Amino acid sequence: MQIIRSIKKMQSVVRELSKKKTIGLVPTMGFLHDGHVSLIQKALKHSDIVITTIFVNPAQFAPNEDLDRYPRDEKGDIEKIKSAGGKIVFIPKASDIYPDNYQTYVEVGDLSQTLEGASRPSHFKGVTTIVAKLFNITRPDVVVFGLKDYQQAMVLKKMTHDLNYPIKFIIAPTVREKDGLAMSSRNKYFSPKQRPESLALYFALKTAKEMVKSDIKDTSQIKKEMKAVIQATCPTAQIDYIAFTDFNSLDPVKKIVKNTICSLAVRIHAVRLIDNMKLL
Repeated sequence: MQIIRSIKKMQSVVRELSKKKTIGLVPTMGFLHDGHVSLIQKALKHSDIVITTIFVNPAQFAPNEDLDRYPRDEKGDIEKIKSAGGKIVFIPKASDIYPDNYQTYVEVGDLSQTLEGASRPSHFKGVTTIVAKLFNITRPDVVVFGLKDYQQAMVLKKMTHDLNYPIKFIIAPTVREKDGLAMSSRNKYFSPKQRPESLALYFALKTAKEMVKSDIKDTSQIKKEMKAVIQATCPTAQIDYIAFTDFNSLDPVKKIVKNTICSLAVRIHAVRLIDNMKLL
């Protein structure tokens, strides 16, 4: 198990590795859970050796967001990576990734402007920039992201294509707790009393799925029911958005058709959660 903190050292290791092995990459912000573990395991199926990165990226947080209190557990993360079969952990410093007078950013167009992009205007600029830098530093053959952050995955897939990165891009299924809550590092913010209310998003998505199975395809009708489910599960919930889009283009749809995905963002007791589910 190699723990690397220097960019130059990481580049040197990759130069040697790539002569004999295919490299998989799993970028994370740390505080790993079973969802992250599944990404590492998926990457191992498609490459010889996996590099997991741990970096709480300041560029993707707005000033009023939770950068300072974002959960961290480097020792625990390293143990989880090791048990998942990861061999290399890259943990760069923010001052090395973004040195003084840093001025270069990567932006994707339309895909990054809606949903999360509309709610968090500078978010994807930070995400695409750090991932482009990690691609340049680690030179992976394969990268794995989770479907839970669906729009992020699609934005990064577009960036990978447009910038001609020779990288196989894999989107792995969302991993959920036994009760359906999508695994997220931010779930730790909930007290035991608040935790049941965090299921509001999952219950709403399941409702949407059941309505579509019952041949209800009108998104305004489905959205109305979803809102009712969310409020019934957590009366203080603040809904940021509920959106129905084409899975590949993110274009909005008014009627549920093949490849429609429902995405939503809801604030539950000051914790902003996102989730999604393919409806057809």
